[in-house]
Amino acid sequence: MTRIQKLTPCLWFDNQAEAAATFYCSVFENSKITAITHYGKAGFEFHGRPDGSVMTVSFELDGQSVTGLNGGPVFTFSEAISLQVNCLDQAEVDHFWNALSAHPQNEQCGWVKDKFGLSWQIIPVLLMDMLKDPDPAKSQRAMQAMLQMKKIDIATLQRAFAGQS
Repeated sequence: MTRIQKLTPCLWFDNQAEAAATFYCSVFENSKITAITHYGKAGFEFHGRPDGSVMTVSFELDGQSVTGLNGGPVFTFSEAISLQVNCLDQAEVDHFWNALSAHPQNEQCGWVKDKFGLSWQIIPVLLMDMLKDPDPAKSQRAMQAMLQMKKIDIATLQRAFAGQS
């Protein structure tokens, strides 16, 4: 029996869903476009899209199903929603940061905004472990160090956490 993923983020684009899916699949390993649907004549009075143009793109990012919808310019992304990328080491942080960051003015505390306007949090798993530490002095030192960063630097966090900063 095939398991169906219960939650699938749907990302609203003006008309860049296919380009975005292709880009995201190039950034994340084990990723692929799984389906593309097209607008037809039915519903033209509602969607106003040309017959045959891309409506949705279904894709997987490292096993996570995502849908991109070409819905027009009515809605745009904001920082109210972001996708979190959990990284195991600094090399992963650097990879995703370099690939996804397109607006340096929006970088803060591990957050970046990509060329499509979608926000991402590039977060080392180690940071979350530090923030959950039962010693509030350690966790607060890690938090204070993180608040000074744009891209998260794991070595700097470790020194702060240990009280060596």
